[in-house]
Amino acid sequence: MTATGLASRSSNQNLASALREAEERYIQANPKSAAIHGASKAAMPGGNTRTTLHYSPFPVCIRFAEGSRVIDVDGHSYVDFINEYTAGVLGHSEPAVKAALAQAIADGLTLGGPSIYEHELSAIISQRFSSMERLRFCNSGTEANLLALATARAVTGRPAVLVFDGAYHGSLLYFSHGASPLNMPIPFVTAPYNDAEAAVKAIERHAQDLAAVLVEPLQGGAGAIPGELAFMRALRDATRKHGIVFIMDEVMTSRLSPSGVQGRLGIKPDMTTLGKYVGGGMTIGAFGGRADIMERFDPAKPGALPHGGTFNNNVLAMAAGHAAFTKVLTPQAIDRMNAQGDDLRQRLDALAKTRGLAVQTTGLGSIFAIHFHRGTIRNGHDLDEGERGREREINDLKTLFQLDMMAQGHYINRRILGNLSLQTSAADLASFLGAFEEFLDNRAELIRATVP
Repeated sequence: MTATGLASRSSNQNLASALREAEERYIQANPKSAAIHGASKAAMPGGNTRTTLHYSPFPVCIRFAEGSRVIDVDGHSYVDFINEYTAGVLGHSEPAVKAALAQAIADGLTLGGPSIYEHELSAIISQRFSSMERLRFCNSGTEANLLALATARAVTGRPAVLVFDGAYHGSLLYFSHGASPLNMPIPFVTAPYNDAEAAVKAIERHAQDLAAVLVEPLQGGAGAIPGELAFMRALRDATRKHGIVFIMDEVMTSRLSPSGVQGRLGIKPDMTTLGKYVGGGMTIGAFGGRADIMERFDPAKPGALPHGGTFNNNVLAMAAGHAAFTKVLTPQAIDRMNAQGDDLRQRLDALAKTRGLAVQTTGLGSIFAIHFHRGTIRNGHDLDEGERGREREINDLKTLFQLDMMAQGHYINRRILGNLSLQTSAADLASFLGAFEEFLDNRAELIRATVP
């Protein structure tokens, strides 16, 4: 069963009425999701346990997934362009991973000792990401970043960390429009993203206190904004000059080439953090780097840094991750997926350009974002300036886009931050392009009125 089709509408209705109509259509089409969301509020604030997944009037509840599609409790089938916020790089129900999980479950869980899998997974990750000469596992990208920062502070004896406006390094390291009140109490210095001169000046000014510079080579949460080569090189040079640990957060971006964005750019950080897909769909994180830094965790050596964690080496993540890397995530498959993403962004941009509409994409490889914006996008500040004075209208336009695309059978989030999986087919991409083109045609006047 496909999602309910779009209702007929006049092309000149205003944004408020168009959005109201789309929301009414969505509510009518998803009664079971609405009921589940309402019931969930009794035990969970807002009816959810993950803020990222919330949107109004309520999110659809996913019941089943296979290949490139997800199916909700009301029976609507969607091509998945959320893909668990880049963690679902394999697509859904990958047979090799299912077989590995079945074997691991049969052999026993929570073993309380090293398993046969973890050394195999760590070896292949170290081979793929040469900056990770030694590495350790944990349970999420958030943990990986926290542990990398703690390591840098312990090794250097310095307290502070330089981060960039708009950064998301996990639920306790969030810097969108200022620091989150839940952030860890670390002395942070902030600088604008993709501004090499300002970043180097900040490093020079605070060099004696800086333990680390932490950067995403593509800012995902800020809108899939790639780090420019000159910017990334400037960070590498300045940190090396002052003995500051340079950490690349590749939790989201390591899927963008067989060796991550650092491999694409030819830049080797001191430490790298991973998460998302590297556990084959299971909960996982990893942090690693130069051998001289990571050897501080060797428990056989005096004064070793302690690092516990009951599920650091859980057999499901270790087995699934090993199967994913050795049987599915070949360099050829990763390159093909990312080439598909590059082509998709070019075609989306071309559709908007031929219509003269202020709609454009950002991203790299298989990660993309769609923006209602006219002008250059180098960082979150550019987007903020473009939306200034019309923030609500831009947000309403994004909501309308999401609801229209879902009604056409495409699962996309409200931020319009998407990504492909290895299971995304040419037919899936053609369908998405067709729905995008229909949105541009049906909503052209609303787009022009919102972003002249």
